[in-house]
Amino acid sequence: MNYKKTLSLLTVLAFAVACSTNPFTGKKTLALVPNSQILPMAFQQYDQFLNENKVVTGTADAQMIQKVGQKIAAASERYLTANGYAGYLKNYRWEYNLVQDDAVNAWCMPGGKIVFYTGILPVTQNEAGVAAVMGHEVAHALANHGQQRMSAGQLQQLGAVAGNLALANNPENQQLFNQYYGVGSQVGVMLPFSRSNETEADKIGLTLMAIAGYEPAVAADLWQRMQQQGGGAPPEILSTHPSNDTRINNIQSWAAGAKVEARKFGVTTFKK
Repeated sequence: MNYKKTLSLLTVLAFAVACSTNPFTGKKTLALVPNSQILPMAFQQYDQFLNENKVVTGTADAQMIQKVGQKIAAASERYLTANGYAGYLKNYRWEYNLVQDDAVNAWCMPGGKIVFYTGILPVTQNEAGVAAVMGHEVAHALANHGQQRMSAGQLQQLGAVAGNLALANNPENQQLFNQYYGVGSQVGVMLPFSRSNETEADKIGLTLMAIAGYEPAVAADLWQRMQQQGGGAPPEILSTHPSNDTRINNIQSWAAGAKVEARKFGVTTFKK
């Protein structure tokens, strides 16, 4: 069997067996790298990050991050259990930390390891604003977006190898392939893939914050404040994230549905 046939067979096999189900959409997603490998690495990297940065403890803001994180995690558990995914979070190790940093940012590593930078707090403004960010970040972890990105990156590399093998006897065309494949796969596949993950996290996050008792429409207000932060964002087609306008419009159209979902869990009031 030649290299090209072997590579094609491996690619088909990878797609056939390396998939998981998104518990929020029911869709199959890439899972070439198992969580049994990803989570221990994420936990180790998170601990290293905390050791190398100033973690804020004992303040009202730090306590708020803890409180909101716990409520969003509880909402996640309720949703997953009600939808047939009891035990889905058994390997998660929730942790919520506020870190002294002026960056307007927050993130969640696979397995529920969350960091908020102090620089984002003036934008979130209050507990509901924190819940909007927390819901989005937790959604990334719940939907295994880190796993999907790693898997997509591996397939991108596999495509590069396949192209080079196919053109091994034509160095000129091989050079052209390498020149255009990187840009084409990035702009045409990887960036849209990343934007779809961000959009999915926005939508899931609204549901989680609503179930946790927060007004989901607050998330649109948050992104309007983000927009006012300024800074030269690239065109959406060249960005890993949807534009602020796209996110605001999406959130405004989804907020009512998130509250409908929350009411299934007996939640009838939503904190702003």
